[in-house]
Amino acid sequence: MTRLRFRLILLAALALAGCSAGVLDPAGPVAAGERTILLNALVIMLGIVVPTIVVALATAWWFRAGNKRATYLPEWSYSGRLELLVWSIPALVVIFIGGITWIGSHQLAPERPLDSRVKPVTVQVVALDWKWLFIYPEQGVATVNRLVIPAGTPIAFRITSGTVMNSFFVPQLGSQIYAMAGMDSKLHLQADRPGQFRGLSAHYSGEGFADMGFAVDAVPPAQFAAWVGATRGGGGLVLDGPGFMQLARAKGNVTPIAYRAVLPGLYDRVVAQSGVPAHKETQAAGRENK
Repeated sequence: MTRLRFRLILLAALALAGCSAGVLDPAGPVAAGERTILLNALVIMLGIVVPTIVVALATAWWFRAGNKRATYLPEWSYSGRLELLVWSIPALVVIFIGGITWIGSHQLAPERPLDSRVKPVTVQVVALDWKWLFIYPEQGVATVNRLVIPAGTPIAFRITSGTVMNSFFVPQLGSQIYAMAGMDSKLHLQADRPGQFRGLSAHYSGEGFADMGFAVDAVPPAQFAAWVGATRGGGGLVLDGPGFMQLARAKGNVTPIAYRAVLPGLYDRVVAQSGVPAHKETQAAGRENK
């Protein structure tokens, strides 16, 4: 009995561990909307799964060998009422789930800006081998493997790749989206509260894929402004053409880095390379900048 109880507790712990800090623990409006769609679809499907299981068990119990009241009808083959019931319930389930998915997918479309009175912050994301580059064009700074955002403020992401296809995903904020060379994808997210959230790559992209994670630090707006000011005046690195070339060539996981200045238009140059190795494009950009 003790061993069985231990196994049940362990199974429950594993199930709950899968729900923590993930899609079922939202920290923003997009993730919350996605969780609602998921739970609504689950409830609708249970509306047919649970009765089916109950009816199957009840049928087996009723037609057991010891029940003399059960009527055996070997010649019975068709009932219009049963056919209507059997086909109408699955049809209604498909209609309900399809309607929820249709409405929800349009309301939570990645390219659709979030409804807010607060001006969004633009962040340009570049997937590299095997790290994430975040450029803040309005603030003129950049980071690697660390995304700092103001809580309660919509974030307008522009996402591309300087190398192979990848996938940008912050489970607690919602909506993973692919990063592809030559493509400028758009995604709008928001963190409703301060905290640190896990960001990751959701698409296998090579030997360093497992370490391609990043931290998302959602901070109060005043603290975000202070961080931008400190990064600008910190006397750190400058992400110019040669700097980006060096970053793009560096393989494997990279310790979080902050750049106090960024080459203007760097993200658009990476998008325009359309499959050409990014360091060649940025090397030319660095010569122009000089």
